[in-house]
Amino acid sequence: MTRLSLHHLTMIEAHPLELIEAAAAGGFDYCGIRLVAPRPGDPLVDIAADRETVRQVGRRLKDSGVQLLDIEAIWLSPDTDIETLRLPLAVGASLGARYALAVGFDDDRARLTDNFARLCDLAATFGMTVMLEFITYCSIRSLGEARALVESSGRPNAGVLIDTLQFFRSGAGPADLDGLDPGLFRYMQICDAPRRAPETIEARRHEARTDRRLPGEGELPVGDLLKHLPPGIPLSLEAPTAALRGLPYIEQGKKAGAALRAFLANG
Repeated sequence: MTRLSLHHLTMIEAHPLELIEAAAAGGFDYCGIRLVAPRPGDPLVDIAADRETVRQVGRRLKDSGVQLLDIEAIWLSPDTDIETLRLPLAVGASLGARYALAVGFDDDRARLTDNFARLCDLAATFGMTVMLEFITYCSIRSLGEARALVESSGRPNAGVLIDTLQFFRSGAGPADLDGLDPGLFRYMQICDAPRRAPETIEARRHEARTDRRLPGEGELPVGDLLKHLPPGIPLSLEAPTAALRGLPYIEQGKKAGAALRAFLANG
């Protein structure tokens, strides 16, 4: 049975404690928590340095039966200091996270590759794998670029994270996954969207952050994509959408879980 995760971006304003409750109410096996702001000023409920809150999060995970799948979002920029990521990685690992999500945001490919490799080395000390997500408005924009960076890093605890929206917006298709090492793809992020892509970079950012669709409520060939990925990998629902916005977090979790399970059942 495919295990499901509720990604923090789906309800990014929720406190991690509220996110866990929403995940449990929605029947999710996992959740993913934002412990690092992607860019300065991006939404973040900063709990990493608050030992008491981290303890409460750990207890809530245990009591709810929801596990922590991943932490996010480490955007590797020209000024990234890998050592500053030690605390969020340590907190994530202490809460049971298996993965850390990274994004390439540096056009100097040699420096980006070096920082990615050093991030993998640091994550390895906590038993974590770093998943590199490609995003059409960042430096690593495509499946091919993500695969090349992961392979050039030479780190065994590195993988490629496919986000349904970014995959199709990059121009990729499900058949592009055929013949690739399935070990690259440890889990994926799932959502839906209109088939037609926004025309500007700013519009693509807006869509990705606030205007996705729940699986089955858009026009992307999401079911076909799943058939080309390793069977049984966890699916993380990353779907910030107007269909959920404004509802109590518990209700968002219930509606999101029901929509994802209905989509998979009809797939």
